[in-house]
Amino acid sequence: MDIFRYMEEFDYEELHFVQDKNSGLKAIIAIHDTTLGPALGGTRMWTYASEEAAIIDALRLAKGMTYKNAASGLNLGGGKAVIIGDPKSDKSEEKFRAYGRFIQGLNGRYITAEDVGTTVEDMDIIYQETEFVTGVSPAFGSSGNPSPATAYGIYKGMKAAVSEYFGNDSLEGKVVAVQGAGNVAYHLCRFLSEEGARLIVTDINKEAVKRVQDEFGAEAVDPADIYAVECDVFSPCALGAILNDETIPQLKAKVIAGSANNQLKENRHGDLLHELGIIYAPDYVINAGGVINVADELYGYNKERAYKKIEQIYNNIKKIFEISKREQIPSYLAADRMAEERINKVSRSRKSFLTNEKHILKKRLK
Repeated sequence: MDIFRYMEEFDYEELHFVQDKNSGLKAIIAIHDTTLGPALGGTRMWTYASEEAAIIDALRLAKGMTYKNAASGLNLGGGKAVIIGDPKSDKSEEKFRAYGRFIQGLNGRYITAEDVGTTVEDMDIIYQETEFVTGVSPAFGSSGNPSPATAYGIYKGMKAAVSEYFGNDSLEGKVVAVQGAGNVAYHLCRFLSEEGARLIVTDINKEAVKRVQDEFGAEAVDPADIYAVECDVFSPCALGAILNDETIPQLKAKVIAGSANNQLKENRHGDLLHELGIIYAPDYVINAGGVINVADELYGYNKERAYKKIEQIYNNIKKIFEISKREQIPSYLAADRMAEERINKVSRSRKSFLTNEKHILKKRLK
């Protein structure tokens, strides 16, 4: 892999390789862009097939966080870290403490949080070595489990997407097919049920499905059948890359709005949804409730303030559809455009400020 060429092409700032022989730590920290502020993004622990695969994942995820944070209106840049190892068997206190010391050494340019394969308990260990971590236990002033916050943002974004197709944002009587019944999906179903939506759910975890059935009166279907059900909204809340050549022709939904990351297998599938007239709420914008919530911890967590910010996802989704219609582009491209415009505006403002600072400094030196 030609790392410098890749970083130059997609304008990455930094890539750090860290290791600790004593604990066996092998980690990669990628910082994509800090125009808006320090890079915030979680730490993923995974059994990568190769070191190159881990590098690519860290870089890809870091860029995604730049766009998510920018589109969410946060004064934060994008970064991500991966720890190479099995989260079921390779964790240890010394490993996460060593990792925390490396993060502290970056002096605030990167702020971490939990991600796939890491937990609140892992963040608590990291917190022993660095202040640059969010998503720790509530005892340390944290926001706690991010799932309800993520689900609340999905709920608000779904209402905005429904409004785009139906002319109003009411979910009462709407049929919503939810793919997944995990933590985020469960809380989303609670919000939807409270507004009077009719739920169809699926998950490979039968106990999770039964919980949603028992508490919210949802109808259950087999995982392979969820795409073709008659519904108003399809809400992917499990795997990525599920909008593809096989599934899109099956869809009967008018709106797609869910929490799963990287829902489009390829960008062309976003083009196809646009051509079919299906309203698609871009995933990294609608599922930003969790990162908005943990970002509030940087100011001393206040739930009311955090949830007010999460409610802005509704307006962000509406703005994306406005850009989409104005520029006649698919919504996934409109989301990128919105994020890039914000970064560029701030970049120009900072450039002017720094130029002025240099001018003042020269005068003082004279």
